Amino acid sequence: MEFLTDITDIRTIQWLACTDSCMLAFILLLIKVPQTEYARRLNTAKATVAVSFLVCSFMMGFSLHKYDEVWDYTLFSSFTMLIAASFSSLAMSYSMINLLDDKKIPGQTFIINTFLLVVASYWLIEASFGTGSLIRNLALATSIALLIGQSIWYIILFDKTYKKTIKALETYYDEDEEHKVKWIKFCYIIAMLTNLFLLVYMLLPNGFMKIYIVWYIIFMMYFSVNFISFMGRHKMVLDAFARKTLSGENLFPPRSQKPRKEDPESNTQSMEKEFRKLEKSIRKWIEEKRYREYDKTREEIAEELGTTKEILQLYFTVVYKVDFRSWRTELRINDAKKMLLENKDTSTNIIGEMCGFSDRSNFHSQFTKLVGCSPKKWKETDGHPDGFK
Repeated sequence: MEFLTDITDIRTIQWLACTDSCMLAFILLLIKVPQTEYARRLNTAKATVAVSFLVCSFMMGFSLHKYDEVWDYTLFSSFTMLIAASFSSLAMSYSMINLLDDKKIPGQTFIINTFLLVVASYWLIEASFGTGSLIRNLALATSIALLIGQSIWYIILFDKTYKKTIKALETYYDEDEEHKVKWIKFCYIIAMLTNLFLLVYMLLPNGFMKIYIVWYIIFMMYFSVNFISFMGRHKMVLDAFARKTLSGENLFPPRSQKPRKEDPESNTQSMEKEFRKLEKSIRKWIEEKRYREYDKTREEIAEELGTTKEILQLYFTVVYKVDFRSWRTELRINDAKKMLLENKDTSTNIIGEMCGFSDRSNFHSQFTKLVGCSPKKWKETDGHPDGFK
């Protein structure tokens, strides 16, 4: 392995990519996730990502061999990288989308896409060994078209799935919970851009392909760290995703169902009775500062208040003319305003967490929205951000 003496040589970088992706794959495969219903998707995603890393490792290892039939080693390396990127795009899309909603991409669709990708990859490799430029260009054009086509389709599908997932997550926990899965969106966007940018690098001078492979190594490590971290806290998040499967309850019931006819007077009396009872429970709930607690489902909060989530939602709609989440956020912000002035030596992030905000950016955005200034400015001006005391 004389090439290892030159760290800038493309074959050295390929060897590093091969080793790195292989190690990451085995680390993912060795991590155990409890075999429960809500973790089934996570195990599937973990295995799919690990296999994609192994494919990348194999392609890097395959390109390390000196083939006499190959006319241009750097260009041949870009072809093998194109195959690795295509498999990575497919695996990343399948694992991340199905992690959010396992009904979006059936297994048969994934198998068909994989088969088409294998055929195109085999053709591209065969065309790289001593064939005419016409066949080689045709194989390359087919592979590029397949990569672009599947990437566009999966990006559109991921966007729809992600938006629906956020809505389901917030419905289940009744919080602004996007921060718990935002890493999935960020990593997926970076992954797809990384794969598509390969087409740009193939048009640049030979030296740029080495830069691309280094970036690909960094991305694989970054994604793996986030994915492993997610596996450590997956139950709370995936509980919401699997809610319909576990309980049979539809988070988004159809609106076409016709309500049953009931006696209006009896219904009004019953509602007023429930509201009076709920009002007492809410006063006690506020006194105990239970609004500071986060990561609780709407059912758990309603149970604490001695009612159902439907009655709770109806109460705030009728009495406060606002939804429960907005009302609770205002309570938390008012609490934070007092604590910021009473505890000036305490970090604003800690105060935000103490008041019920599990995410720093969410606390700052909500505080600025309701108060009109940042928590830091509120503390520094003694609660008078406009300069009037």
